[in-house]
Amino acid sequence: MTIRTRFAPSPTGNLHLGGIRTALYSWLYARNRGGEFILRIEDTDQERSTKEATQLIIDSMDWLGLNYDAGPFYQTDRLDKYRRAAEQLIEEGLAYRCYCPKERLTELREHQLANKEKPRYDGCCRNKNLPANKDQPFVIRFKNSQEGSVNFEDQVLGLLSFQNSELDDLIIIRTDGFPTYNFSVVVDDLAMKITHVIRGTDHVNNTPRQINLFHAFNATPPIYAHIPMVLGNDGTKLSKRHGAIGVLQYRDEGFLPEAVLNYLVRLGWSHGNQEIFSRDEMIKLFDIKDINKAAASFDPEKLLWLNRHYIKTLDPQIVADRLKPLMEEARINYQNGPALDEIVIGLRERAETLHEMATKSRYFYEDFDHYEEDAKKHLTPEIISFVEAFKQLLEKLESWTDESLHQLIEDIAKQFDLKLGKVAQPIRVAVTGSTVSPPLNITLRLIGKQRTLKRIDMALVYLKQIKFGNQSPS
Repeated sequence: MTIRTRFAPSPTGNLHLGGIRTALYSWLYARNRGGEFILRIEDTDQERSTKEATQLIIDSMDWLGLNYDAGPFYQTDRLDKYRRAAEQLIEEGLAYRCYCPKERLTELREHQLANKEKPRYDGCCRNKNLPANKDQPFVIRFKNSQEGSVNFEDQVLGLLSFQNSELDDLIIIRTDGFPTYNFSVVVDDLAMKITHVIRGTDHVNNTPRQINLFHAFNATPPIYAHIPMVLGNDGTKLSKRHGAIGVLQYRDEGFLPEAVLNYLVRLGWSHGNQEIFSRDEMIKLFDIKDINKAAASFDPEKLLWLNRHYIKTLDPQIVADRLKPLMEEARINYQNGPALDEIVIGLRERAETLHEMATKSRYFYEDFDHYEEDAKKHLTPEIISFVEAFKQLLEKLESWTDESLHQLIEDIAKQFDLKLGKVAQPIRVAVTGSTVSPPLNITLRLIGKQRTLKRIDMALVYLKQIKFGNQSPS
């Protein structure tokens, strides 16, 4: 038997971490077992489904590298299949047309609530065998068994049991001809030969209804695994106030897909105490039985920690390729300066996200016209002679390398009897406008000789203006 899993989101908004975690677990299980992974877009909610949300789903999957073997399939392209399946159930006496008006159903619900009863359809049309009437709106209901129970072994939650008496005759086709969720899911899972369904615990109550529908089609239901929800670190439902945003917003904020995947796989699954997983390791080690039964808590600090790890350890060229869109968004012309992989090497110890890296790289590509306020204290008239001497040495330096620049910095420190820090910080401010950069020799090499000398000239003008009182520090 070929294992077949699926990810079946509704395109009604941003795809969040909880949703993409479901996709990841389904993808990993299929890949681990040499099976197939399917993407299905459940877009039958015409009022809420949008093309933009659909594209967000596809783009999110692409960004994270969750490739699918079939799809995307769209439920709105399969409406005839659902209607034919419903008619088949009617012909076999397993479904029926219900003409009860909304007013009657509303009154029934209010009466049941007033009597503290569970709201449910009372089966008014269940045994009437009513024919289709184009002039009168009707729904199609599934004739759910009224006896016995639905029992199934959930791969995460264990044995679950539901009494059929608690399940009413659910609507499977609405008056507009569109299928309801529970029905379309069963028809699709059956047609697509889905063997394992991995989804959130919010779907547990749908499962007995779907199992009964599978039995109505004389089919074996898939194996189900319901994974606990992701909560905020305060134990409440995950929301934006916890830092949870759409998946692609993490990309736009400078997170690496490797970090997001690594974070998601550990958000409810574990393999011993291991924290860092390559994609291949995830595939090799993943098993449904290792999914935790307890809800997972979203920890943005851990996600940042993982992002720092991958910024530091991934091939610099891979990180550079991911950095390009952030540079373009910041309107930094990265063609006008050092290669981006060199920037990655220089800044990877000092950036938590690619967005931060892009921001901190600006002075390598663009000149600046002011110094940061807290950096000005390092530019005082007393250092003019030292800066002038440093400039002269730089002008004479023929080999503009990390080694030669480091030696030059050491030489000027000895010449003026200064500690390296007293040399590095004023020069760093002079050439970057800031007190923070990679080691000074690397910073100078990346900025380049021409730009470095130009900026030191600017700093000397600034220092002399302060000394001779031509202007106040600005």
